[in-house]
Amino acid sequence: HTWNPIKGKCLHDCSYCYMKRFSLKDVRLDEKELNTDLGSGNFIFVGSGTDMFANNVSEEWIEKVLEYCKKFDNKYLFQSKNPIKFLLYKFPENSVFGTTIESNRDYPEIMNNSPQILGRKVRMRQLRKTKMVTIEPILDFDLEEFVKMIKSIQPSWVNIGADSKGHKLPEPGKEKIQALIDELSTFTTVKIKTNLSRLMK
Repeated sequence: HTWNPIKGKCLHDCSYCYMKRFSLKDVRLDEKELNTDLGSGNFIFVGSGTDMFANNVSEEWIEKVLEYCKKFDNKYLFQSKNPIKFLLYKFPENSVFGTTIESNRDYPEIMNNSPQILGRKVRMRQLRKTKMVTIEPILDFDLEEFVKMIKSIQPSWVNIGADSKGHKLPEPGKEKIQALIDELSTFTTVKIKTNLSRLMK
């Protein structure tokens, strides 16, 4: 399930973001979402439509969302390219923390205002919680360095997906991707997104 109480244009402005196809307003807390029945026994990705931990998001909004989550007996996924914020708040007990790491290389013209890859890795390593990593859209990488980076985070699982909107990104070839999958599979669960099939033909 997904739930998006904080809505609007993401500060990080990644060139490939699927949300750019929509006309987005400035980031805001949608107060009516705080009346949503989140049920129980669900696994909910909170903030799938914008990075609710970007530096322009109000601390008050974040705290309101986290306190509301605590009212329900669910498991939650919080994912951010600014994972330093994961160290600053009290999250629901049954939370999973994720970040996107598209490559071991930085691509400033693609990632725009996003925190650098190395910083994401460092902050995720500091977390002593259940963690995951999303490699989507996968960008060309250096195999040994990339595997070492992901392994240092100690993720419970890794998602791998590709660009599905034709942004002409620098992408790795089939053999390189398969080598990455094989290496990651030695220490974590690898979940393949359907859109990766385009690069695996």
